[in-house]
Amino acid sequence: MSTFYYAAVERWPRQTWVGRVGVALGLCAFLVTLPPFRVNAPWVPVLIGLLAFAAGIAAVSRGQTRPGWTAIGFGIVGIALGLLATRASSSNLDQVVVWGALLSSTLQWATPLTFAAIGGLFCERSGVTNIGLEGMMLAGAFFGVLGADSTGTWWGGLVIAAIAGGAFAAVHAVMAIHLRADQIVSGTAINFLAVGVTGYFFISHYGDRGSPGSLPRIPDVNIGFLGNVFGSLSLMIWLSFLLVILAHFTIFRTPIGLRLRSVGEHPRAADTVGISVYGIRYAAVILSGILAALGGAYLSVVFVGSFNENMTNGRGFIALAAVIFGNWRPFGAFAAALLFGASTALSFRLAQSWGNASVLFQALPYVLVLIAVAGVIARPTPPASAGRPYVKQ
Repeated sequence: MSTFYYAAVERWPRQTWVGRVGVALGLCAFLVTLPPFRVNAPWVPVLIGLLAFAAGIAAVSRGQTRPGWTAIGFGIVGIALGLLATRASSSNLDQVVVWGALLSSTLQWATPLTFAAIGGLFCERSGVTNIGLEGMMLAGAFFGVLGADSTGTWWGGLVIAAIAGGAFAAVHAVMAIHLRADQIVSGTAINFLAVGVTGYFFISHYGDRGSPGSLPRIPDVNIGFLGNVFGSLSLMIWLSFLLVILAHFTIFRTPIGLRLRSVGEHPRAADTVGISVYGIRYAAVILSGILAALGGAYLSVVFVGSFNENMTNGRGFIALAAVIFGNWRPFGAFAAALLFGASTALSFRLAQSWGNASVLFQALPYVLVLIAVAGVIARPTPPASAGRPYVKQ
């Protein structure tokens, strides 16, 4: 017991634990005002938030600035949201805070982000930055509908969406790896190309009729004993869970993952020992396009059941932020996707009670993107060679 204790203390300093406790208290300041707790006294969230604030100050004073300031921020936000919740009527809270519906909606919104984020993670682990995830998701959304409509099967839509996403990713791979173009510019070009291609084929194929509303849909997996939330989830949601586990195992537990990480960290050393830097990077970029396209196909074939122009609406960029937020790790990226999905689900739930005022909450996922990119909550450590073209000698 003592050996384990000292090992834990050595790995996580006491000041870091103080900051993490402060973050937890900041969350509690808001959660205690929601069902089923329903604390209506305003002084309760204020007191808990002040404790979080104090924990943050204690961590900052001991040199743990990031967890400390994070705890301070959570304390302030917890107080603000807690006070708003105590002022809300019980009927509004009961209408918005339905935990089963919120969790189910969170999983639905997080699934396309998970597919795209895992794809972006493979790409960046190989050393290639993929800003084009948005365009690849959009391509998957349209060609998924086109494929499902043409073949009459949902799996045909997924296959054609994956091929389209891989094709767009291959274009990005050629420009970024072979031609050594600026990867940010190349990814941006892919996004504009996808908008143009999907818009043109959508108008030319469907015209003013729009996409059909009776597409074959990806089935749900009914497991009754798991309850209302997990008992009837889409097959794609279960596949996203499996994808996260497989991605973690592949990247950190297999020789392929070791080669992938070595190419992203030190391509010259990898090339010296006989690893094909170009081959692994091409494979990783194309895989990222396939996974991002499957995320887009989920939006159109499963979630909406039709295609609208530019329907991804920036989700590819949120997926890229989830990679950064998750520190280039599969489970971290999945947790970030859940966070972005929960904020989106909450904004739509709020629309039922607060009407137009809830539009402000729809900006929450994008605020979280800014936090992720700025590295406020955690210090991001990207692969050392991410974004740098490799020249074989």
